[in-house]
Amino acid sequence: MEKYDVIIENIDSTVVSKYESRFERMTEYQSESELEKSLINQLVSQGYEYIDIHRTDDLLINLRKQLERLNNYKFSEKEWKQILDNYLINKNEGIVEKTRKVQEDYIYSLTKDDGSTQNIRIIDKTNIHNNYLQVINQFEIEGIRKNRYDVTILVNGLPLIHIELKRRGVSIKEAFNQITRYHHESFWAESGLFEYVQIYVISNGTHTKYYSNTTREQASKENSKSPSNKRKTSHSFEFTSYWADAENNTIKELRDFAATFFSKHTILNIITRYCVFTVDNLLLVMRPYQIVATERIINRVNIALNDKKRIGTIRAGGYVWHTTGSGKTLTSFKAARIISENPDIKKVLFVVDRKDLDYQTMKEYDKFERGAANSNTSTSVLKKQLESPDNKIIITTIQKLSIFISKNKDHPIYKENVVLIFDECHRSQFGEMHLAITKSFKKYFIFGFTGTPIFAVNTTTHNKFPMLKTTEQVFGDQLHTYTIVDAIRDGNVLPFRIDYINTVKEKENIKDEEVYDIQREQALLKKERIKDITSYILEHFNQKTKRQERSYDFNKLINIADVAKRRGKVDEIKRETQLTGFNSIFAVASIKAARKYYEEFKIQQAKLPPEQRIKVALIYSWSPNEGSEYVQDGLFDENNESTEGLDKSSRDFLEEAIKDYNEYFGTSYDTSSEKFQNYYKDLSLRVKNREVDLLIVVNMFLTGFDATTLNTLWVDKNLRYHGLIQAFSRTNRILNSIKTFGNIVCFRNLEKQVNDAIAVFGNKNAKGIVLLKSFNDYYYGTNDFIGYKVLIEKLLSEFPINKQIIGEKAEKDFIKLYNLILKTKNILQAFDDFKGKEILSSFDFQDYQSIYIDLYDKYRKKVKGDVVSIEDDLVFELELVKSVEVNIDYILMLVAKYQEDNMQDKEIVVQISKAIDSSPTLRNKKDLIMKFIETINVESDVVDDW
Repeated sequence: MEKYDVIIENIDSTVVSKYESRFERMTEYQSESELEKSLINQLVSQGYEYIDIHRTDDLLINLRKQLERLNNYKFSEKEWKQILDNYLINKNEGIVEKTRKVQEDYIYSLTKDDGSTQNIRIIDKTNIHNNYLQVINQFEIEGIRKNRYDVTILVNGLPLIHIELKRRGVSIKEAFNQITRYHHESFWAESGLFEYVQIYVISNGTHTKYYSNTTREQASKENSKSPSNKRKTSHSFEFTSYWADAENNTIKELRDFAATFFSKHTILNIITRYCVFTVDNLLLVMRPYQIVATERIINRVNIALNDKKRIGTIRAGGYVWHTTGSGKTLTSFKAARIISENPDIKKVLFVVDRKDLDYQTMKEYDKFERGAANSNTSTSVLKKQLESPDNKIIITTIQKLSIFISKNKDHPIYKENVVLIFDECHRSQFGEMHLAITKSFKKYFIFGFTGTPIFAVNTTTHNKFPMLKTTEQVFGDQLHTYTIVDAIRDGNVLPFRIDYINTVKEKENIKDEEVYDIQREQALLKKERIKDITSYILEHFNQKTKRQERSYDFNKLINIADVAKRRGKVDEIKRETQLTGFNSIFAVASIKAARKYYEEFKIQQAKLPPEQRIKVALIYSWSPNEGSEYVQDGLFDENNESTEGLDKSSRDFLEEAIKDYNEYFGTSYDTSSEKFQNYYKDLSLRVKNREVDLLIVVNMFLTGFDATTLNTLWVDKNLRYHGLIQAFSRTNRILNSIKTFGNIVCFRNLEKQVNDAIAVFGNKNAKGIVLLKSFNDYYYGTNDFIGYKVLIEKLLSEFPINKQIIGEKAEKDFIKLYNLILKTKNILQAFDDFKGKEILSSFDFQDYQSIYIDLYDKYRKKVKGDVVSIEDDLVFELELVKSVEVNIDYILMLVAKYQEDNMQDKEIVVQISKAIDSSPTLRNKKDLIMKFIETINVESDVVDDW
């Protein structure tokens, strides 16, 4: 075998424990071709074989040779044709089907020439080092046009990893865009083998990221317009990931990335073990911290199986601290899945704390692999599953498990090796139920996942079990940590932007006692305050959730049109366009407060025209602690699903609120036990689909609920530590480039509590990382940040509206400057202070936007369906442009205004023309719209004629 030097390879762990670069920093200019050559040389030094292949015919010859080697079998021509035509390059299959082959259906039953059958593998997942790694470069495929790919890694002859490079100094987003273009133009062409690629790597030498062939979006959402007529995947740059070591130090430089990510052990483990192909046809490639946590759990189980004295103690388990929103469910699923394959483990119990999380977690597990987990609706079902040999993984609630234990004192399962994985290490697991579980199960391995551990500093003072106060006391050692600071730095969750709105003036030097002060709460529930806060939310809702970015005005449209005739159509337009922004949750201190706010929203919204109203929903449940004592983090019994304990008045009010919901959505829920559960599930889904604009809650939905469409949390509630981070984290899930932060609007002064929570769950210096800059920082700038005002001044001085931009350099400078303005303006629009300080009028912005889109059209190839720049050093922020573009309703409003003026005001026609030119989606329809305007007369019905 050829000798080679491995820079870093750890035979035990996929992710290196701690990485320190062994490369000297480069000082000389490096071209893209030099970067490519350097990478190939490094891969060869790490044991890859370089082969000089550039065309499909040679790729197929090599593929045959590698599969023969892997399977120790020589194909006849007829057999090879059978494998190609029926399995490998079936013309009716695309990326989804080929991904399934790599991840699941990787064994083909070959009918041999003599009539017998033989299993042929395309990848060996049992002994990963039986797989052979090769590297090729500058491979050419001709589809819509001829493309030449940078570097591709072949696994057993199949292209499973593709690397796209840009020279240093060029945005790696351009490499991402280029791969997206290849999807459209050529990956499907010729043999279609490049649709087998599972992982893409993009790099400019300085920064390197990786992502799967489906980056978090449904493969069916976007259909290929290529002649192949096959489904292709949708990509979002926001979901690309950095590689890192086990201490969460990101490894960005290409040479360091190649030394770790592309070590043979690591890349083969990722391909064969740490990818999950979901039932939604998504390929999820796990992030480094998820892999580390998974392997440490597995290792902990194996160590205990070897050292039997550990079994049945916390030494056989531990807990994983991964911040909220970082993908704990995927990690726990993979850990549970691998552990369940161990014949020495009888059952893996995935234990959640509440029915609603049971439902949501079950849905999440079901996405990863239908049937891999079996939820249960009663303790009798749980009993059957514990006794059945078929159900290896079971999802249950801690409450059901506790009831099972109380009814089955001597069940045989207690003597078996059982792994228990707790979804969230919350305080409701600390105490009698936890003791009952650990006392009954004699041979347990217990693990906990949490985004917000309980430490000594944030533990409750009234816990009657002094030895079960902290997460470590309950679950054992901390196995791995990935804090909110890590996640925000890596771009895996969003930072928070917090507004503190003063609603009550207090006397100076009043100490806010750490008791639950009923009298103070009563003062905060005064009618005037409730009225003011409700008014503030209604006034600022569009701004905070970015609904204000619709440029049309329904009032003007209604005033111009015949109200009676058009009412239905306006409401229809409103419902459709309401989905352009985000939505929100309003967390309040008590059921009494929730009722008062819901009532006030109804009163104030009744005075608004229907098209200006937001859809408000209400949910709360009974908590035995509410109003009786101070709870450290501000969340009582979190998401207690029971309404049975509610007093008659509170339950009747909730019943009426659910009736409002039923009337709006055509449902039939109420507060009875089963229907209330169904109400929760339906409400959860509608919040995720943005059908509900604002959800008023007390404790429910503030933990465990994930909706990427939520961007704003309104807070009139005392929150601390775990409860604060959990509640805030409802808003910081990544969605797209428009959603740049989680918006928190506090109607109480929680600044100290915020700083304390960040110090505990990040680090003591974390405030500046977790929280966004102030309005003045973004508007005026800082030493290390160019402010909006300076950017606009630069735009006006260097690129006056009436002066043509001449030359490629000037055009590119304009594009880069306007990109910065778009990004900064996108953040500033969430600040109340920004109103009136835009500097540029909306018409001036439309003019600049028209110039920007003209340049976008110029710098892209004129190919149908091509939506990305192919220039090496240009990235267009079209998603931000589209978030503020005008739409047809705004155009119709202007047309109606033009009609009202008897077609005399030609300035309106100019406004329409400008608006169309500034819209990426309407400009190609400009001739059609302008012809429509020419047909308008005083008798026309604008909406109907349109």
